[in-house]
Amino acid sequence: MKLSVIILNYNVRHFLELCIKSVEAALIDIDSEIIVIDNLSKDDSCAMVKRQFPKIKLIENPENYGFSKGNNIAVKQAQGEYVCILNPDTVVAEDTFTAVLKFSEEKKNIGIVGCRLIDGQGQFLPESKRKIPTPNVAIKKMLGLTSSYYVNELKETAIGPVTVFVGAFMWLRKSIYDEVNGFDEDYFMYGEDIDLSYKVSQAGYDNMYFGDTSVVHYKGESTLKDKIYAKRFYGAMQIFYNKHFKSNVVFDALVWLGITLAPVFQKGEDHKIETKKRYVLLSSEMNTHLEQALKQPLILQSRLEDYNNDIEYILDNNHLSFRSIIAIISNTPKNCSATFKILPKNSNFIIGSNSSKHRGAIMSFDNN
Repeated sequence: MKLSVIILNYNVRHFLELCIKSVEAALIDIDSEIIVIDNLSKDDSCAMVKRQFPKIKLIENPENYGFSKGNNIAVKQAQGEYVCILNPDTVVAEDTFTAVLKFSEEKKNIGIVGCRLIDGQGQFLPESKRKIPTPNVAIKKMLGLTSSYYVNELKETAIGPVTVFVGAFMWLRKSIYDEVNGFDEDYFMYGEDIDLSYKVSQAGYDNMYFGDTSVVHYKGESTLKDKIYAKRFYGAMQIFYNKHFKSNVVFDALVWLGITLAPVFQKGEDHKIETKKRYVLLSSEMNTHLEQALKQPLILQSRLEDYNNDIEYILDNNHLSFRSIIAIISNTPKNCSATFKILPKNSNFIIGSNSSKHRGAIMSFDNN
């Protein structure tokens, strides 16, 4: 088998459904498997997978093991030559895996491959390509000086060496994953992707950024929402430095300040579907059930003619390929206030985000 796609899920049932549908469409020409590993979700994620995707290997953990251990459990059961660690709040194009596979097969000594990640409004996510967060780099990042943290000298659509990738999309040979002992389970959440990237690089492999394909990642680099998050995030950074670098007094002080003060500066965000002046459905036929749920007129268009401000474009996957959907979102002009939601094929909900700071919102509607 050539590829195992590993999707770790926790309470994001609708995003998971959309993700799996995009992954299935991208695996048609590859000898592959999808493994969904669930960290004891309280929603009906597992029931949905069993009902709609019975051929998928589903692993139901008896407790929430966190990101590292959860993925390690799945990779141990993976049969593919390559593994792709994929977040459930992502959308891939039909040619994403074939393109990355071709690139990987052509390169010698390749380690992890990352790709161009965009948020739900088409904005590039700079965490797609990062530098090793040495204490000096991390201190600047914590102070808001991000130029030394991200690989800004490499264009977002380019191809080139990058050391650190985000865990939303990480592609590598299973043999390399096993060689470096996978994700370090000292990390519960956050920091494990940095650690794995660094370990693979230190093992002598070339981590590469492949900006020739774009993947939607609905939840961009997380904000410090509360004290629990702050402790996990800064705690993860401390684990990383204790393992790979010498103690740094300034860094330790900033970690303490981050845990203590970060929640004070956070503001809550509205995750509801925003009311727009107009809704445009890009589809081959009108969806009256969706129109009733929106409680506003729904304009039908078979293709996108132009981007207009204050319009919510609903991208119907029954009519548009995932590649077309990602292209439409990715090509949004700068300063355009148009927003996007996706209607997955054979589903009764629309889903999407108007911000990279949170996953976004879901609106279900009755098809009867």
